[in-house]
Amino acid sequence: MDAAQRFDLNTTVHQAQIASQKLAQLPHQDRSQLLRSLAQTLQDRQDDLLEANTMDLEVSRELGVPAIVLNWLKLAPERLQTLSLMLERLAVAADPLATVILPQSAFIVAPGYAQSTPRGVIALIYEAFPDLGLLLAGMCWKTGNALLLKGGVETQHSNQVGIELLHTVLAQGDLPPTCVQFIACDDLQSASGHRNLTIADLVARELPIDFVIPYGRPSLVQQVVQQSTLPTLKPVMGNCYLFWSDSGSMEVARTMIINSHQGAPDAVNAIEKVLLTPNIKQSRLTLLWSSLKEKGFELRGDATLAAEFPELILATKEEWQQPYLQKIIAFRVVDDLADALNWINRHSSHHADCLVTDSYQDSQQFVQGVHSAQVFINTSPQFARQSSGPGGSLALGMSPVNSFAPGVISLATLITTKQIIQTA
Repeated sequence: MDAAQRFDLNTTVHQAQIASQKLAQLPHQDRSQLLRSLAQTLQDRQDDLLEANTMDLEVSRELGVPAIVLNWLKLAPERLQTLSLMLERLAVAADPLATVILPQSAFIVAPGYAQSTPRGVIALIYEAFPDLGLLLAGMCWKTGNALLLKGGVETQHSNQVGIELLHTVLAQGDLPPTCVQFIACDDLQSASGHRNLTIADLVARELPIDFVIPYGRPSLVQQVVQQSTLPTLKPVMGNCYLFWSDSGSMEVARTMIINSHQGAPDAVNAIEKVLLTPNIKQSRLTLLWSSLKEKGFELRGDATLAAEFPELILATKEEWQQPYLQKIIAFRVVDDLADALNWINRHSSHHADCLVTDSYQDSQQFVQGVHSAQVFINTSPQFARQSSGPGGSLALGMSPVNSFAPGVISLATLITTKQIIQTA
């Protein structure tokens, strides 16, 4: 790598900080026009992006990249068309920075208010998902934030076309390319010379990055969270729990499980663990299992169920708190609802847990007792990046309840508030 290709990380981040100030001052109509231009440019360059993605897929298959990552990596015309539609809908959405909140605190003695404001510089560290950077760029433009992208080697060609596309749109809007920067160089300039760039270089230093979003397999997310000294989200996928109460409908449970796995390309809220009491009739249980097998699910069970039903694979101790990220469901017997809540609160991913019941009392006990960002009662937790309806909101993913921004990672996650106190 020659000197022209080397870069200084401090300079890159400070350029993003300056660019974020320009974006924050941009009128809403101009920010929305960026989104419309991005949607159109994405359509115009769809073939280029698909061709680059094909190259990434070929290289990844040769390297033995896992099937789940290949699925996340693979683009299709339909997936890009969906992204373009999401950007168009985002363009006509209300200005997220226009919110003004009157003061509620009794400690504020002078007139004042709170104003929504961009966070500043967002960093996305991700693997696969070549369309994710484009989506987050649109969300950042809508909210007036600058964006740093650090993708994996498996998306090298797709990311190159993607950043070219983004810079084309920024140039059309007379904005600097530093509004979105892709950290693709593996050669980091430092006082001791040049060395490979690591995740720690980006997240474990005193850089003006306002918060970090890692996205991918749990190993990547955990690595970033452990190394980061910056505010960092912890997006999670899978390992969602369902408690099937004695009064709950088998058909409702079946529908919730199957639908939760239909998120594309990543089933963020997939139900992978089901808890039930010994009172559930065997006939209802075997009927559910038969239906799930027909849909291609692999079934596992705890020691009690695996001993009674040899067709179940015995689930290991570690599996109960880890996502499968596949069409696998593990079943476990618990004493009652209280026991189920205790187990869920110890082992789930804490972002989307579910209950099937006909009991109002059980539903209230579950809602009050479960430690989860979202709770679903008799309805599927199926995740979609674009919610239904013409004014539907966008979601990048989900964070657990113990995150500093729990629940849906949306436009609201990318903004904060400043309090303005003034006198006449």
